[in-house]
Amino acid sequence: MLNPLAKLNDKTLDATSLEQKPTRDGFGRGLVDAGKADERVVALSADLKESTRVEDFAKAFPNRFFEMGVAEQNLATVASGLANYGKIPFITSYATFSPGRNLEQIRTTIAINDVPVKIVGCHAGVSVGPDGATHQALEDVAMMRAMPNMTVIVPCDANEAYKATLAIAKNDKPSYLRLGREKTPVFTTDQTPFEIGKSQIVFGDLADADVGIVACGGLVYNAILAANELAGEGINAVVLNISTIKPIDREGLVEIAKSACAIVTCEEHQIAGGLGGAVAEVLAEECPTPIEFIGIRDQFGQSGTPAELFAHYKLDVESIKVAVRDVVKRK
Repeated sequence: MLNPLAKLNDKTLDATSLEQKPTRDGFGRGLVDAGKADERVVALSADLKESTRVEDFAKAFPNRFFEMGVAEQNLATVASGLANYGKIPFITSYATFSPGRNLEQIRTTIAINDVPVKIVGCHAGVSVGPDGATHQALEDVAMMRAMPNMTVIVPCDANEAYKATLAIAKNDKPSYLRLGREKTPVFTTDQTPFEIGKSQIVFGDLADADVGIVACGGLVYNAILAANELAGEGINAVVLNISTIKPIDREGLVEIAKSACAIVTCEEHQIAGGLGGAVAEVLAEECPTPIEFIGIRDQFGQSGTPAELFAHYKLDVESIKVAVRDVVKRK
């Protein structure tokens, strides 16, 4: 059952009834509202303002938008200078290029100086589809999670991306926001709580949990569908949306691990260094628990439709169900 405290869309379990939007749309809307709320907010683009949804901000605040061209290293260093003088810069590009191409500049000029630049990596994951391996960022969370001072957020849908954008505009920290291109179901609502560093149970009840499914990004919805179908098999799964990868909600993870005694992690990213690795690190220290991992296993992406790629890399609903059954047997 859906967790009533999460205040999800009543039609969440019926995928055909939900509106679908890419998470980048939520970011674009949030950036405009953040700009209205605080005149210090500025935006910089690496020649991708339409794809990264910065176009509306540029129209609303033309004097606060900077087109840097195809120069991602410059994108980061100019933003660090703006932040050092009191601005709140959002820098946008595809995740393969930022943080992929400008990691050193992010490290040296943003993270070491601990200035509040917001790095927005769009078109992340294999759901980019036909663009193929060169444009499918599968390592970006690992890069940013290892970076001192960095907050890392992977929203589950467009509504959460909107809330995350407003939140990082106020957190006074270097932050990485990971977004997708493909449309995904919008199952959270305006009333769904969001707080940096806090996870949220979106499906199931800890009181009778057989397994915890810990997910981020678009795989949160797949996890909900899998948990709902597993209930018909007598397996009670609790789904935890852990959109903040760093700082991770250690308390929430330990609580679900102690209740369920088995965990499956789900992410559209390399397992190494991503959500799976982060969860394993916490539980190894605080509550050793059998774990199965849904994610990319030391491979690059390839061309295909998002649905084909999700099935190929075992990120789909059926693959989550298989992982749940396997880990429950190990309890």
